[in-house]
Amino acid sequence: MNLSQLPKLDTSTQAFFRFRSLPNTKTVLLTGLEGNYLVLKDDEFARFAQGAVEKGSPLEKRLSDANFLRATFDTQKAADKWHDRRRFLDYGPNLHILVVTLRCNESCIYCHASRANMDAVQTDMSKETAEKAVDLIMQSTNPNVTIEFQGGEPMVNFPVVKHVIEYAREKNKAAKKQLEFTMVSNLSLFDDEKLKFLLENKVQICTSIDGPAHLHDKQRKMPGGSAHQTAAHWIKKINQAYETMGLDTTLYHVEALLTTTRDTLPLWKEVVDTYAELGCRALFLRPVDPFGWMEKTAQRVEYPRAEYMEFYRNAVDYMLELNRKGTQILERFASIFLTKILVDDPNFLDIRSPAGPGIGQLGYNYDGKIVTCDEGRMLYEGGDPSFVIGDVRTSTYRQIVGHETVRAMAIASNLDQQPDCVNCTYNPYCGTQTTHHHKNFGSIFGRMRESTLCAVHKGIQDYLFERIGQDDPAVMDVFTKWTTVRPRDHFLQDAAKG
Repeated sequence: MNLSQLPKLDTSTQAFFRFRSLPNTKTVLLTGLEGNYLVLKDDEFARFAQGAVEKGSPLEKRLSDANFLRATFDTQKAADKWHDRRRFLDYGPNLHILVVTLRCNESCIYCHASRANMDAVQTDMSKETAEKAVDLIMQSTNPNVTIEFQGGEPMVNFPVVKHVIEYAREKNKAAKKQLEFTMVSNLSLFDDEKLKFLLENKVQICTSIDGPAHLHDKQRKMPGGSAHQTAAHWIKKINQAYETMGLDTTLYHVEALLTTTRDTLPLWKEVVDTYAELGCRALFLRPVDPFGWMEKTAQRVEYPRAEYMEFYRNAVDYMLELNRKGTQILERFASIFLTKILVDDPNFLDIRSPAGPGIGQLGYNYDGKIVTCDEGRMLYEGGDPSFVIGDVRTSTYRQIVGHETVRAMAIASNLDQQPDCVNCTYNPYCGTQTTHHHKNFGSIFGRMRESTLCAVHKGIQDYLFERIGQDDPAVMDVFTKWTTVRPRDHFLQDAAKG
């Protein structure tokens, strides 16, 4: 519905609101400054916009309870909720990404990391560089610190991975951070001894599964074998190890990521079934990004985002159906947005305002260069140093977090001053990526109306609010489970023991 279609407007009764007609429905979504929302039928919205809501009516009560009426607006409640959603600004970077090597034994057609060949040993991080990175990490003003190992394939440089874990645990005896380790790996270089070390040191393991075997092996080529078969073997073995350790397997399991290419779009059911069969209970339906090898392979793998949204809707509808039948599986995008909408901000760094680069995460390249984020590192490896903010050998922590690039990115990712985002109905729940804009538009502010990132975020939130507006108890029960946050304390390191 368009406000210009209404014969009379009276703005004296409403509190602050943004609105959006939801596609495929005769409803209008209202959102407030602090993240409150309400889905109204077209005629209800017309009465609200015209200042014609009947006193004592159920509609008036719904609007009042949701804090959309000026007469009953709870200023303190709104202020407290707004501040709570921005509480991450009181801390420093918590995610620290160590690129321990660029070498990788698989060749992905969309490789965002610009991987190097296996003989390119010059792209391995040294132990000395790794130690200096950890020294900086432990200076973070955030009491919670996660060190994430990436590549290339981090298992190629396992000695440095092992050294970082032991060195960081020792340093943490003094720093006393709530320390965690995670690893993003294709799993193909695992063996029983390495797995034993990672399990004993509580390293959370994440991998990539691009769907059924024929698709995965087409997109992620591994010389001399099947990348899918190898990954599936280790996923099942790791999950079995968690079960043997007595851990709750609905909470502790290998996380897996999917990169959606053109070939993925018609296979939404096969993709979901593959994850369910592997015991991967969370599926992240990520579109391709413009980084790394995508400049060369985009013609083969890219697609209109409208086609992606059809794929997304089909896949999530099917996941909801599986959940109703007893198979637990969630879509990560949906989980993030639903948590923001229904509960609280989960501090997912790429979807928040301002976004995470520099103030929520930092990246440490194999050569010691410090970047604002993982995507900044990808651009650096492609020859664009715009997001390099220091060096582990020469930079101080204060110089890094106070760098002018970090400040600029915080400003550019603040949705309250983005020309289109400031008035967008999804402003309270959304976030933007300055590196994505820089790559596509040559400006960290970007152009939202042309942004594929914006199209995806709006499309997903349209879908979720359509389902919320239907008020189907079975769907809302699944959505509630998708927003339930259970701490995985097993992955926390014991600071006292190091």
